[in-house]
Amino acid sequence: MDLDHGTLVAFAKSFGLFYLIAMSLVAVAYAFWPSKQAQFDRAANDILDNEDTPCR
Repeated sequence: MDLDHGTLVAFAKSFGLFYLIAMSLVAVAYAFWPSKQAQFDRAANDILDNEDTPCR
């Protein structure tokens, strides 16, 4: 099996594209997973809850 440079480049480009698409779908699915909503809401509000006093 003899692979030339062009074949390897084409494989790397297509695999990279599919890998990027798959990881993007995983990230979106994780972000919109219903059981994670409370955790994300808490994280979004935690940074605001500690800023009700003057900075020391």
